[in-house]
Amino acid sequence: MLIALSFAMFACFIYLLISGRMSAVTVLILVPTVFALIGGFGGDMGDMVVKGIKTIAPTGVLLIFAMLYFMVMTDAGMFDPIVKRIIGAVGGDPVRIFIGTVALGYIVALDGDGATVYMITLSAFMPLYRRLGLSLPMVACLLLQCTGIGNLLPWGGPTARAAASMKVEMSDVFTPLILPLLACVAWAFVMAYLFGLRERKRIGHVELDSSTLIEDRGSATWKLYFNWALTIVLMTSLVLELLPLSYLFMIGAAIAVTVNFPQYKRQQEVIGSHAPAILSVAIMLFSASVFIGILNETGMASALAKAIVSVIPQSVGPYMAVITALISIPVTWLVSNDVFYFGMLPILAEAAGHYGITGAEMARASLVASRCIS
Repeated sequence: MLIALSFAMFACFIYLLISGRMSAVTVLILVPTVFALIGGFGGDMGDMVVKGIKTIAPTGVLLIFAMLYFMVMTDAGMFDPIVKRIIGAVGGDPVRIFIGTVALGYIVALDGDGATVYMITLSAFMPLYRRLGLSLPMVACLLLQCTGIGNLLPWGGPTARAAASMKVEMSDVFTPLILPLLACVAWAFVMAYLFGLRERKRIGHVELDSSTLIEDRGSATWKLYFNWALTIVLMTSLVLELLPLSYLFMIGAAIAVTVNFPQYKRQQEVIGSHAPAILSVAIMLFSASVFIGILNETGMASALAKAIVSVIPQSVGPYMAVITALISIPVTWLVSNDVFYFGMLPILAEAAGHYGITGAEMARASLVASRCIS
């Protein structure tokens, strides 16, 4: 029954999203609620959703304050010197512009949060893209390469979840990935060069004083040094896990707002200006807690995982790592990372263990989805 219920729920979920009949937020809340009622779990739904909220809350708080931190730093002009150097060097050449896009994208991606890659890179380069009429789909493809790498850093969400789920050391998961990640970085620059050649052929080389496209925020030099020092300390603390990640970003955001905008009224204006973007992400994330809570606590996630494992023939058992990599791509799109890494991956790893495949290998295989769907 649970398997049929879970497949029916996923089918309804996908149909409503693809058809555009309901928004993602309403689908995440209403669809699992309806199917929980159909399954006879009405009396327990409240507790299930609360557990889902507790599961998602640390990630939600982390994302909210991480977005606030980097938005405040952008307003304060922390990235302006780097952006000015990159944009000043690219001029009106599409090849250099795309290479500069990737370079800045990877610098920003070091924080492990894909959202900041788009916010900072696009805010810096969008006037240049529009002035020259460059292909925005090409830009999106290049930035996806950057965010994919950011997701795989040790302090990125998917890698942390995979290591925790498999109960292995982070170094066992991440260290073997370093060379492949560097190869991916190199490939992104190759893509930027190839895309740039196509755009250069289409629009040519435009003579342009790109420095006029950069807003002069008039930031004090001492504030720039302070902001970079604060960011380095924050990133180091994240890697060392001195405090919970969400708490670190809460502290960092509070310090950033206080130092860069000491006046109370100005603080309110800055926070208010970014509230719509942050709120939209937070609403989506906490709406997913309903889906996560009901899916996990009703047993539908476990039933679905066991059903997937049961249909895998014994002859392909030695290839469970490859199978996990392939499964991870659609499953982490259909459900949350938490459902996959903590619900399905342990079951897949248990089956793989019979064929000598280690937990660290399964963790790395599961991260394929993080590289493809970022």
